[in-house]
Amino acid sequence: MNLKELSALLGLSPTTVSRALNGYPEVNEATRERVLAAARRYNYRPNTRAIRLATGRAMSIGHVIPIASRHEMVNPVFADFIASAGEVYSRLGYDMVLSVVPDEDEAAAYRDLKARGTVDGVILHGPRMNDPRLPLLHEIGLPFVVHGRATGTPVPYSWCDVNNRRAFARATDFLLDLGHTRIGLINGLEFMDFAIRRRAGYLDALAAGGLVADPDLMSSNEMTEGLGHRAARRMLALADRPTAFLVSSMILGLGVRRAIEEAGLRMARDVSVIIHDDELSYLRNGEDVPIYTATRSSVREAGRIAAEMLIDLIAHPESPPRDRLLEAELIIGQSTGPAPRPQTGDRTP
Repeated sequence: MNLKELSALLGLSPTTVSRALNGYPEVNEATRERVLAAARRYNYRPNTRAIRLATGRAMSIGHVIPIASRHEMVNPVFADFIASAGEVYSRLGYDMVLSVVPDEDEAAAYRDLKARGTVDGVILHGPRMNDPRLPLLHEIGLPFVVHGRATGTPVPYSWCDVNNRRAFARATDFLLDLGHTRIGLINGLEFMDFAIRRRAGYLDALAAGGLVADPDLMSSNEMTEGLGHRAARRMLALADRPTAFLVSSMILGLGVRRAIEEAGLRMARDVSVIIHDDELSYLRNGEDVPIYTATRSSVREAGRIAAEMLIDLIAHPESPPRDRLLEAELIIGQSTGPAPRPQTGDRTP
């Protein structure tokens, strides 16, 4: 079925159907949903070659991954984001171009994508403080959307992010309400924007609760199971060990749980744990009842929003940057409980 046939079936003009399929805001939501439902029902796919010839667009979206971050390729958070964004690309007739490049060649990769017209825009992953990639993309004129935010960046840009600071402040408040005063933070790398904001939320809540942050109870590193285990094991060996952990990912949380059990302690009874990003397709937080208490944000939703935002920017290059801040839910699971009463010898050496 082609566009003309689908339009006739719906009793709409080809222009309206095309705009509905491509996410143009002037198409009302009821019409858009009707067009999308018909496209799915009749397995309609836009003629990408014709669109390329008519518009001069590549009909492709780029994702550039430096080799140093290639572990992200198997990270379930990255996988969920890419899967959801890919669904949007497919629905709107776009292809995905995924480039893995040496770290020192990342800037050149963006310039090459622009020069060769390989993609119409890119989604930027893992934003950092004063991220030099954003001014570069502005300079070369390649449309982009940032998954996250980049503290200190002087140029305007479009982004989709979760409110990391508020999420971690709320999680810390929850632990304080349970009576915990020794709360360990096991965070991602703190030159990354999300990790900076999460630490800030944690520190905000401690200060509001009249507590002074203890550097011995804070850790920043790659978010792997092994490093989560190592950080928790070090903190649990302190003379005044933490009674709770606030952890930046479920993968880190698996390592924290292993360290708790190796110390002869029980999660929730002896040491509470709150994780982040537990709503993942291939790493579930339990079935009916969550295993971990978590600050939950939908990575798939972020992927969908970022992809639709970018394609709309490509269609309307004159439009100003836009942003979307998502709030995380606090999901109560089986990993948190009241702070234990101090007992002599309550820790296995």
